[in-house]
Amino acid sequence: MRTLKHMPWFVIAALMLPVAVFAQGKTELLVYTALEADQIKTYQEAFERDHPQIQLRFVRDSTGIITARLLAERANPQADVVWGLAATSLMLLDREGLLMPYAPKGLEQVKPNMRDPRHPPTWVGIDIWSSAICFNTVEAAKKNLPKPTSWEDLTKPVYRGQITMPHPASSGTGYLMVSAWLQMMGEQKAWAFMDALHQNIGVYTHSGSKPCRQAAAGEFAIGLSFDYRANKTKKEGAPIDIVLPREGLGWDMEATAILKTTRKPEAAKTLADWAISRKANELYARHFAIVALPGVQERLEFIDGDIEKMLAKIDFVWAAQNRDRILAEWARRYEAKAEKR
Repeated sequence: MRTLKHMPWFVIAALMLPVAVFAQGKTELLVYTALEADQIKTYQEAFERDHPQIQLRFVRDSTGIITARLLAERANPQADVVWGLAATSLMLLDREGLLMPYAPKGLEQVKPNMRDPRHPPTWVGIDIWSSAICFNTVEAAKKNLPKPTSWEDLTKPVYRGQITMPHPASSGTGYLMVSAWLQMMGEQKAWAFMDALHQNIGVYTHSGSKPCRQAAAGEFAIGLSFDYRANKTKKEGAPIDIVLPREGLGWDMEATAILKTTRKPEAAKTLADWAISRKANELYARHFAIVALPGVQERLEFIDGDIEKMLAKIDFVWAAQNRDRILAEWARRYEAKAEKR
C-alpha cells in the first residue's frame, strides 16, 4: 500500500481538497450588484451572521455596467444572484431567459408594486431610489445663482456650465431621469427639454453618486443625483440644499433575482429570502425613503417632502423595452460631453 509520503504532491492535494472544503463548510455565492459600495459591507455582514454557511463575493459597478456585463455573459453566466440592480435591467435579463422564477419566503408582505407581478416572480424589489438635485449654496452665492425648484428651471441660461448629470447608459440614476422626462413630458417635449439642459451641462458622469459629490466639492453648483446620496452628502456636512423638482421624480427599484444557471440554487434562494426579510428592510431603510415592506421605512432626515407622493407615473415595461432606442438617441445628441473613462 502506498503511503502519502510516496505519492506525488498533486495527488495528495486532490485527496485533501474535499477535506478542506468540508472543513471550511461554506458555500460561496457570486453576487453581481449596483448597490452603493458603502452599503454592501453592512448588508453582507448581516446576512453572513444569519447564514454563516454561505459566503458572499461581490462584483460591484454602476447599473449600466453590471447590466451590460450580465448581457455579455448570457452564453456563460458567472453570477449566482443579482442583488440590488434596477428592475428595468432585470426585465431585460428576464427577456433573455436568464432569471429563475422563485417566490421568496415572505413575498406576500412585499408591496405589490415592488415585484414582478407574475407568480412565481423572477425579480423582487427591495427599495426605491429617486432623482434629486444637489445644490451647492456656497457656490451659488458666489455666482449669484438662484435655487432651482423644477426641472424646467435647469434650462435657464444662468446655469450655463454649472450642472453635472449621470450618463444614462452607465448609470441607473441617469436612465431613470431620462425615462421619467420622456414619460412625464412626452417624447417631443422631453427631447427639447434635454437639448436645452445639455447647453448647461458641464459633464455627464458614469456614476449616479458623482454629480452630488461634485456639487458638494464645489466643482459644479448643481449635481443631478438621487435621494440617498443627496441625504448622505448633506449629513456629512456638505453645503448643499436638496431639491425635489415639483414636476415629479424619476425613480426605479433596486431588486433581487437568481440566475437560472446557478449551481447553488438552495444557497441562492436563502439569499433571496433574506433580501426581502424585515431585518434586511430595516437596513435598507437607513438609506432609502421607500423600501419593500410597508411600515418599515424611516424618514431621511435631510429630505423635505413626501418622496412617495412625488414619484412620477412610470411604465417600467416601456422603459425596459425602449432602453436601447432611448440610449442610442441620447448618445447621438449628447455624448460629446460624456466623462472620459
